[in-house]
Amino acid sequence: MPVILAIESSCDETSVAVSNNGKITANVIANQTIHENYGGVIPELASRVHQQNIVPAVSQALKDSGIEKTDLDAVAFTRGPGLLGSLLVGVSFAKSFALALDLPLIAVNHMQAHILAHFIDEPKPSFPFLCLTVSGGHTQIVKVNDFFDMEIVGETLDDAAGEAFDKTAKILQLPYPGGPLVDKWAKSGNPDAFAFPEPQIPGLDFSFSGFKTSVLYFVRDNMQRDPQFIANNLTDICASVQKRIVSILLNKVKKASVQYGIKQIAIAGGVSANSGLRTGLEDMAKKHGWQTFIPAFQYCTDNAGMIAIAAHHLYLKGEFVGQDTAPQARMEF
Repeated sequence: MPVILAIESSCDETSVAVSNNGKITANVIANQTIHENYGGVIPELASRVHQQNIVPAVSQALKDSGIEKTDLDAVAFTRGPGLLGSLLVGVSFAKSFALALDLPLIAVNHMQAHILAHFIDEPKPSFPFLCLTVSGGHTQIVKVNDFFDMEIVGETLDDAAGEAFDKTAKILQLPYPGGPLVDKWAKSGNPDAFAFPEPQIPGLDFSFSGFKTSVLYFVRDNMQRDPQFIANNLTDICASVQKRIVSILLNKVKKASVQYGIKQIAIAGGVSANSGLRTGLEDMAKKHGWQTFIPAFQYCTDNAGMIAIAAHHLYLKGEFVGQDTAPQARMEF
């Protein structure tokens, strides 16, 4: 059965994993702290740091998995979506590595891989199931009929949920990356302290642009009246914002569950690591009789483990690509 080296470089994490017969035996993630100085990811800097990190990450992944390069059956990489410069580093390395070892190449859709992360560990969902995929760049509800038969039934019309968390953090003058800090402070706050609106978007689609504006105006107006408003209410603001973002997400999932008659519900993507979303999902599952699936933390944010498990199933289907395959900043299912 296949042993696959997988590379993920879609944004600012350089990650390399090894899959051995569908089991992840190594998942190395090299984070880029340089972006903290700028309050967000700088694409040019990200691609440069990927070049520095990728060889050490590959070496460490091979070491952790206890295999040699000659044991590999294929090389996989994230083709997209993502930052073009970052993707180019991973794709170029993967093609060179595969060419040198005369190995086939497997191209993986980053968003499909987030969903397939649910097939790394037990328990694993059965088809069909619904997956709420939430990150800094995407917010989608996906009906998953098979490993690569996926239908987006709802998505954001503008901004992503992860961006709403990060924007809130920036408004509150929290350092980058701010989303996890909002979650941290929310744990000790009162989620009912302040009320934020829930967008009335028909169907299963989302919108977070108006929500972000409401948070901005709320903080601005209160700071004009009390310059210490953020300092004195930080935990309550974070808890109230998080409660509303979670309710926006889960109310749409509930609607999708009823519409499609599916009670197997999964979440994926970086925001799936948010404690409020995880707790809210479990509470709603008890109320509606759902069976829920949440990946381990290391497989929520961008990582090569999810690329490796997707590549494993592509390998079994015999779906390989040529050396002329290029990265795609925008890539559909």
